[in-house]
Amino acid sequence: MEEFVTIQCPFCGQSFDVPVDVSVASQRFTTDCEVCCRPFEVRAECEDGEIVSVDAAG
Repeated sequence: MEEFVTIQCPFCGQSFDVPVDVSVASQRFTTDCEVCCRPFEVRAECEDGEIVSVDAAG
């Protein structure tokens, strides 16, 4: 199951939503900023089907 979470691009500061699979406890994936197009890594921790923390790093 996926939930959307708002993150902020570590390069340009633009906020946008990304999907997070809440059935996976710990995950890392790369996405591109919708504005500046630079790739960055998203790390998410989930527990009991809920997002516990999300971090975006360049």
